[in-house]
Amino acid sequence: METFSGRCHCGNVAMSLETAKLPDELPLRACGCSFCRKHGARTTSDPEGRTQIIVADPARLIRYRFAQATADFLVCGACGVYVAAVLSDPGAAFAVLNVNALDERERFAGEGRPVHYDGEGAEARRARRRQQWTPVEIVEAASAGR
Repeated sequence: METFSGRCHCGNVAMSLETAKLPDELPLRACGCSFCRKHGARTTSDPEGRTQIIVADPARLIRYRFAQATADFLVCGACGVYVAAVLSDPGAAFAVLNVNALDERERFAGEGRPVHYDGEGAEARRARRRQQWTPVEIVEAASAGR
């Protein structure tokens, strides 16, 4: 297993992806939605891997929802970096990571395969994410000791 770690610019939101795959074996996507285009996002996920997102100060985390509101796009409210998107289901959560926020982002070569989900309904979108995104644990550090 290999672990890829990263964080937003100020370090408030950290993330890791644990995977048995090499970077060139992981899907690299460039979503065509306006949010991802404006952030220059390149995303990846591994349904067989694990992701952890640690938030040092939850008050500085923005959970942005738009369009069909099927996922939270995690943006640091202090430095503005988009790090991941999370689908939360009862008892489970799944994430896709913005590889541009990873420390070893240069290992994920290329612009990403263009993808467009415009014709996808909300339930189809959730089902695709459950199948393709990585299981995630979100830890809010400020509340971890309570």
